[in-house]
Amino acid sequence: MIRILSIGNSFSTDATKYVWEIASGMGCEVETVNLYIGGCSLYTHVKHLRSGERAYSYERNGQPLAENASIPETVKAGPWDFVTLQQASHYSGLPQTYHPFLEELADFIRKEAPEAKILMHQTWSYDPESTHDGFPIYNRDSAGMYQAVKAAYDQAAAAIGADLIPVGDAVEAARKTPLFAPGSGKFPMNRDGFHLSVPYGRYLAALVWCEKLLKLDVRKDAYIPVTRDVAADPEALAILREIAHSVVNPN
Repeated sequence: MIRILSIGNSFSTDATKYVWEIASGMGCEVETVNLYIGGCSLYTHVKHLRSGERAYSYERNGQPLAENASIPETVKAGPWDFVTLQQASHYSGLPQTYHPFLEELADFIRKEAPEAKILMHQTWSYDPESTHDGFPIYNRDSAGMYQAVKAAYDQAAAAIGADLIPVGDAVEAARKTPLFAPGSGKFPMNRDGFHLSVPYGRYLAALVWCEKLLKLDVRKDAYIPVTRDVAADPEALAILREIAHSVVNPN
């Protein structure tokens, strides 16, 4: 079994929601654990790491299990094959907000879970019409925010010698297609201007995780998310599978 621990926020909840379903359907045994606090920054993660406070919600395989988990206890409850880290969405394009907190988290993980590979979960920019309080930081420019977020995650990953899970790249690629274009598309990538849409945005993110971490060719995925008893559109899912595969394997 491959075990993945995410230390994040609601964006890691979005990204890991369908990982277990996709992987299981493709014959890959995986366990995903997500520790999250909504809107949590790397600074706040380090604060809770130092205190050991049980401040986190705990999800397993996309389902909520507990509301009183801590970083130290969960990391030590390994072994973990992968541990993912990310910045709060509104700070994600500001490189100065990552340090020294990212390094402290990475050092702790390497000490307590030396078998784990650390990855940065590259998050996505907001929808062009988003009303998120953090959007003015980026002049309400979705494309500009994407470039800032991409650059900041590249720098952060290099700083701790980690690889990237390119979800933000995949979301941006999807937005360039007629079916998923902001405003005019049939299936937008965001449900509230910043969180991923259900099921399409979340499905795309999970595909990227499965392709990147589990080395699955997600073009062969047969899982069909169902929301409120309505199955997702097969054509849309096929496009997202191709996007995820091509973003993880650009050459």
